[in-house]
Amino acid sequence: MEKILEILKSIRSDIDFEKEEQLIDNGILDSFDVVSIVGELCDAYDVTITAEDMEPENFNSAKAMLALVERLLDEI
Repeated sequence: MEKILEILKSIRSDIDFEKEEQLIDNGILDSFDVVSIVGELCDAYDVTITAEDMEPENFNSAKAMLALVERLLDEI
């Protein structure tokens, strides 16, 4: 989780990613933020996030992003 939090804070340091649970639903992250996050997660974890993975629930919180990365790593 620490690595994901570092990535998120490097993209948007103004958000408390440890507490926020509705990043997409509340419009806290915009599409550019999500594209940046996807790129960073792919690079950091050597995974591929596909269009099918681009569901709001996968990016609503740091925990959701961690679950997505863990699922993708399990599929390798």
